[in-house]
Amino acid sequence: MPASTTKSLRVAVLADSDTRWKWGSLTAKRISPAESDIRLDGFLLRGRATPTARQLEEVGVRADSLREVTAVEFLREMGEEDRVYDVVLLALVGGAVQAVLHGLSRAWDGRAKRPLVVTGYVGVVYEKLADGLLLRHGADLVLANSRQDADRFRDVYEGVGADAGSVTEVALPFLGGAAYTGHDPAAEQERRPYTVVFAAQPSVPENRRDRTYLLDRLIGHARLHPDREVLLKLRSKPGEHTTHIEELPYQKLVQKADPPANFRLVYGHMGEVLDRTDLLVTISSTAALESLHRRIPTVVLTDLGVREALGNHHFVGSGCLASWDQLDAGHRPVPDPRWVARQGVAAGGTPSGGGSYETAFDAARQRITELLAADRLPPLAPYYTPVTAPGYLPGILARHHLGPDGSPLPGAPAADREPSPVRQFVRKAARGAYRHGVQRVAPVIRRMGDL
Repeated sequence: MPASTTKSLRVAVLADSDTRWKWGSLTAKRISPAESDIRLDGFLLRGRATPTARQLEEVGVRADSLREVTAVEFLREMGEEDRVYDVVLLALVGGAVQAVLHGLSRAWDGRAKRPLVVTGYVGVVYEKLADGLLLRHGADLVLANSRQDADRFRDVYEGVGADAGSVTEVALPFLGGAAYTGHDPAAEQERRPYTVVFAAQPSVPENRRDRTYLLDRLIGHARLHPDREVLLKLRSKPGEHTTHIEELPYQKLVQKADPPANFRLVYGHMGEVLDRTDLLVTISSTAALESLHRRIPTVVLTDLGVREALGNHHFVGSGCLASWDQLDAGHRPVPDPRWVARQGVAAGGTPSGGGSYETAFDAARQRITELLAADRLPPLAPYYTPVTAPGYLPGILARHHLGPDGSPLPGAPAADREPSPVRQFVRKAARGAYRHGVQRVAPVIRRMGDL
């Protein structure tokens, strides 16, 4: 019997929210070299947005191990000689990426061979481009989800004199599913109604007035089209947090409304919701790109303006911008194929202007294969150092209990023991108090300030 050509690949994914765990775990699968037998160990960074069991189940990716850690605990484990990983994937907010990069640099100092470090973005990059990119600089690969993003990433790095060789073009890892072929209830086994889905976002828009307006228009669309099913797709259930803070959940706002029978709230995997979607509506969610990838008619709303604060400015030129008035009147958007191609979305079968969606990860796989075969990788070298950013970097590191050299500060959480029951209770209570403050206390204080 010939020897197996399958190589074992051990990957550690550190994520700080449900969305980033989804991106990180799926990306790990996508970029792993062909014929690799992957062992995926998941680490959830402890914080306000640590995913719940329901949120993890919704992603659908099974890890060989999965547990909650602090940054210091993660770094101590990565520094152990017997904990050897091939790839460490950081699915974190920019500041946390920078802190972990400095911590890993110190933990692996002097090692003959170290793991490969990969990071990137969970979706559309429409704000804090320079800040977020420079905080991610230092990883071996910084993944860009489209050709447009890859070009912008390189421009930023080269513009500050930083090495841009880490920028690697890929695509969003969670695109897929059957292409939309149109609504024909007569040809379907269950004869489902035409379905309109509004993909809500936790932080856009922020204020009650705008969120109430969107909810009212969605309910109004349901009343105007009683033959349609109108769904409000929510990211989290009450008490859960996502990548962004949600101070005014639509679940609370809808309690004061009187929606018709053809309107309802839905949760669950976005791909499963898109399986029955005939029209996807959003402000600026990455769900729009998932929908476009499947050729589902997709609308990015202009009712509240086309503004950087909303993120819908990213869709200028897409052909998808429209208002509720237009939708109520029967408008069906037609996406611009050139814009879609630049976003790494395969609505026409060719992400980034060439090849299939599956080939979008070939360049990353090839680079990883080459780097893993190297006898020695250079030390991690982030752009931000105590020399280049002495007034910025120490604060970023301190938030994760790290000193200016990347070493744990005195009093940092111990990694050699499980938290006691009392400590676990205190953590849970503290997280609950934080969420209560965000969702209830903060809005009241802001309203009082407006008096």
